[in-house]
Amino acid sequence: MTQPTIDTTPGPDPRRWITLGVLIVSVVIVVLDTSVLNVAIPTMLRELDTTVPSLEWVVSGYALTLASLLIIGGRLGDIYGHRRLFIIGLTLFGTGSAIAAVAPNVGVLILGEAVIEGTGAALMVPSTLALLSGSFHGRERAGAFAAWGAAMGGAAAFGPVIGGFLTTNYSWRWAFGINVIISPIAIVLALLFIKRGKVTGNHTAIDFPGALLVACGTFLVVFGLSQGPTYGWLEPKEAFHIAGLEVWPTSLPISVVSGAFLLGAGLLAVFVRVELVKERNGRHPLFEFSQMRRPSFRYGTVVVMIAALGQLGMLFCLPLFLQTSSDLTAQQTGLWLLPLGTGIIIGAQLGGRLARHVGVTNVIRAGFVAEVVGVVALIPGLQPGASFWRILPCLMLYGAGSGVANSQLTNVVLWGIPAERAGAAGGANSTARQLGAALGAATLGTLLTVHTIRTAVSSVQAAGLPTSVTDSAVSGIEAMGPNWQAPADLTPDQANTLNHLFDSAVATGARWALGFTALMFLAGGLLSLLIPQIGLDEVVSEEAPLADVGTLALEPH
Repeated sequence: MTQPTIDTTPGPDPRRWITLGVLIVSVVIVVLDTSVLNVAIPTMLRELDTTVPSLEWVVSGYALTLASLLIIGGRLGDIYGHRRLFIIGLTLFGTGSAIAAVAPNVGVLILGEAVIEGTGAALMVPSTLALLSGSFHGRERAGAFAAWGAAMGGAAAFGPVIGGFLTTNYSWRWAFGINVIISPIAIVLALLFIKRGKVTGNHTAIDFPGALLVACGTFLVVFGLSQGPTYGWLEPKEAFHIAGLEVWPTSLPISVVSGAFLLGAGLLAVFVRVELVKERNGRHPLFEFSQMRRPSFRYGTVVVMIAALGQLGMLFCLPLFLQTSSDLTAQQTGLWLLPLGTGIIIGAQLGGRLARHVGVTNVIRAGFVAEVVGVVALIPGLQPGASFWRILPCLMLYGAGSGVANSQLTNVVLWGIPAERAGAAGGANSTARQLGAALGAATLGTLLTVHTIRTAVSSVQAAGLPTSVTDSAVSGIEAMGPNWQAPADLTPDQANTLNHLFDSAVATGARWALGFTALMFLAGGLLSLLIPQIGLDEVVSEEAPLADVGTLALEPH
């Protein structure tokens, strides 16, 4: 069997900056793919003649596929070569985008977006991290990861702006059409400029049992986190259907979410056991848990998950608050969030520069401090009719802190990981990010919903409105939560009273959710104190025992 070409050229790769550009563009289209759609959902409902639960599976299905396959995608890159897996992933991603762009119904849209694009993204993302880690070293590495972090954060923040513009002026289908244009160009540039890295060439090293266990276990856990509000966390709220067939009726004692959690946790526990045995016997595990002995990887991965959980607070709560309590359109909401994205980009570049002088870990800690201060300062400003100028400095400060911290978190996680294990490690890092995002959406959505309903119901009941109006409003709020709207048959005074009370309740719910977000950032900052300090000019031998890595106390230059 012909072995892949191995690049043995000494010194830095002269094409590394072009490589960085290709990787950044590819990551941007992956992140934009979901954030763009969030503001297009009402239009898609009309054009595809579908329901909200069906359309939610477009976004949720993408997240489920991505989270389930990330570690597998990273390991395949370690075996077959990250450039090869990156190109295959891009090809799948572009193909899925083409199908989604012309989808005549929601079923075809789910196939293109959730299944094919999600699989392509799972192959791409870990390989971008591994290629980045292998192409840059020393002081340049901080700048490269800063650019990668800025691209990820900026794409998430600017997604609603782009989505609002495309949906309002053209079509939501262009959210996928852009990918169809960019993917082939990125593939050509990858073939021309990204060097072939060292690969094992040992195709028998694929851990099929481990891949099946981690994919199914992660899928079930992320499903539970994302679908808890719909199907109920403990007791079933509604039946679960697959292809129109009822597979989990409401008559069962627990909800499908509880069942998914229990089965998913069990499968992941078996996965850990299987991988530990395989590693001990030298039988090529999918993921080597001995890497967890590295404090930078162990604590860095947990901090990544906490950071992703907290970040959902801003991107989940703010759009809902602005569109409900401040009566903004989707496009206006995206424009109001521009300072957040701008702050992320500026902060990421600042983080890359600071890391060269004060050390990577100190930069992460400073970023968390700025995030906590920005969110805490924002909470009192979440009032109905909030002023843009009141929340502007808070968004900028939070965005800058997010950019500073996240630009170097991945750098910490992959620091000292040997090249032949970088793909699986990058996949684990991205999986942690996906799990954090799913947990954040579930937790923050529950907090916002519970406190909105509680505040709104008590306010409406104390408003002195006619009994029929009060009862109707209370039942509607309890059923719809933050999505409730006043009925059209009310008098203007009744409608104004209910809208004012409900807007105030949504603001209260958003403040509770952002309070939890601030606590998560505080926890992440405190946990980052356990990450050893990394000096960028220090070189750790890839053959060094993992136990020795944990004893290193490197000081910044």
